[in-house]
Amino acid sequence: MTKGNIDVALLFLRVWFGLEMAFAHGWPKMMKVFAGNFEFGDPIGVGPTLSLILAAVAEFVCGVLIALGLFTRLATIPYIITMLVAALLVHYAAGDPWGRIANPLNYAVVAIAILIAGPGRLSLDHKLFVDSIK
Repeated sequence: MTKGNIDVALLFLRVWFGLEMAFAHGWPKMMKVFAGNFEFGDPIGVGPTLSLILAAVAEFVCGVLIALGLFTRLATIPYIITMLVAALLVHYAAGDPWGRIANPLNYAVVAIAILIAGPGRLSLDHKLFVDSIK
C-alpha cells in the first residue's frame, strides 16, 4: 500500500466517522443546548447541563474538526473520552446489551486509530501546518 492510499483511507475514515457522529449524534444534542433543554444524564457527576454541553461539543464540534482534518489529534481526545463514557458509564453500567455498548466503543476505536495515525496529507492540518512550513 502506498502512502497516497493511506491518505485516501484516512480521509474516508475521518469524513465518515466525523460527520456521522457530528450530525447523527452531536447535532441533536447541540439543538437541545440551544433550545435550553438540559435534560440529560449525569454519568460523570458534573450535572446534567454540563454533561450535555460536554457531549454536544465532543460529538458535534470535534466530529466536524475530525472530518475536516483540523486540529485532528486534539479533537479526538474529547471524542474518545465521550465515547468511553457512553460505552462504559452509561450503557455497560445500565446493563445494556452488547450492541448498545459496542457502538460507542467502535467510535472510540476509530478515533484512537486517527489519534495514532494522524489526519493524513489530505487534511487541513497538513495544508495549514505542514505545507506552510515548506
